[in-house]
Amino acid sequence: MSSTPDPSPAPAPRRSRGWAWLLLILALAAAGAWGWMQWQARSERERAKAEDAGQRLDALEGRIDSIRRDQRAQLQRLQQADATNRVLRDELLGIGQRAALLEDSVSKLADPDRHGAQALRLDETELLLSLAQQRLLIAGDLDGARRAYALAAHVLDGVDDPAYLSLRQTLQQERAGLDALGAEPRVRAMAELDAFAQTITALPAEPATTTPADAPWWRRAFASLIDVRPSDRSVAVQPADRIAAMAGLQLELSLARAAAERRDGDGFRAALQRANGWMTRLWPDSPMLQRQREQLRTIAAQPLSLTLPTLGSTLEQLRQLRSAS
Repeated sequence: MSSTPDPSPAPAPRRSRGWAWLLLILALAAAGAWGWMQWQARSERERAKAEDAGQRLDALEGRIDSIRRDQRAQLQRLQQADATNRVLRDELLGIGQRAALLEDSVSKLADPDRHGAQALRLDETELLLSLAQQRLLIAGDLDGARRAYALAAHVLDGVDDPAYLSLRQTLQQERAGLDALGAEPRVRAMAELDAFAQTITALPAEPATTTPADAPWWRRAFASLIDVRPSDRSVAVQPADRIAAMAGLQLELSLARAAAERRDGDGFRAALQRANGWMTRLWPDSPMLQRQREQLRTIAAQPLSLTLPTLGSTLEQLRQLRSAS
């Protein structure tokens, strides 16, 4: 038995192919949409990651800057601490040195071989001798220096060490030299100058004129009426001139006193030399004026400072003995 094919179902494959193409297009569109969405999401994630990385980078840079500031502050603190440590170390070294000096001084005083009481007496003697020398050189106080030397001799008598026997002899020689000076040169010169200023006004203004017995009769007759004087003499005659000359003399004497007070030998002699010139202006030449001028030159030649060769010899010898022991 044979069968014949049915011609009606033939268009079915074409319809199925159309639906396949449609499904394929829809799948492609869906895949494209999904891919675009994925790309957008990925872009958003990458943008978010980039922003997050930027924020983290800014935060990291801020932390780095903060760390740098802290590091600089720590470095400054370390430098300050180092300087403080150096100062403290220097102070500790100074304290240690002072402590060592104090310990050495205490050990010297406590050492029976060094005689602590003797060391104290020698210190006191050195101090008194230094004070005496300063009183002489600076203040010119001869009496105060003598008292200081006497106290130094009294203290030195308490030292029983035979090594200081020659020091006592030197001190006695220096005290003898001070006692031989008498008054202090400046005080003596000022006293003599004051005495001279008090006696200078006793000079006569004019020399005593006497008429010789063998003079002519006209001279003996008119001697009480006529006084002949040379016109070129330098003695002031007018009252105003004499007052000015006397003021100049007193001024120069005052300047001489001031120069003697400050031990200015050149100023002292210059003032007295000018005073000598005023004397020739005030009084005529006479034996009394010559004596006064000679006295003024003697006062000007006197020294105003002490000249004692043995001054300070005891102090120098004491220091040499103490440094050698």
